[in-house]
Amino acid sequence: MINTALNSFGAQVVLATSSDENHPPENIIDGITETFWLSTGMFPQEFIIRFPDNMKISLISMHSFNIKRLRIEKSTLEEADKFEVIAEKEFEHTESSLQTNDISVDGSHATHLRFLILSGYDHFVSVHKVGLQA
Repeated sequence: MINTALNSFGAQVVLATSSDENHPPENIIDGITETFWLSTGMFPQEFIIRFPDNMKISLISMHSFNIKRLRIEKSTLEEADKFEVIAEKEFEHTESSLQTNDISVDGSHATHLRFLILSGYDHFVSVHKVGLQA
């Protein structure tokens, strides 16, 4: 299956609540698990990915570290000012490896996805890769 949450497919991170010049939000959609976005240590944290078209999404995969609770919301509007919750998940804690989670969203359509990191297992969390499958 093709990962449509890549910058090479036109996806963009249009908002992130924190930014580190060594670990910018764009790393989330570069397709490389070794690069990542790093939070600033306060919760909640969020980032929004915008797609060039209204995308059908059945599965969201996420590679991260230290995330405890995550909520995913979608918008189908051109300007993302209204979102609806499509998933909420508590991640298992991993000591020295990435958390890998697949979240089924039953064929939702979205132009924007908002990822709200509600809590973490530590003060800082990182998101290494987000993938989408239709």
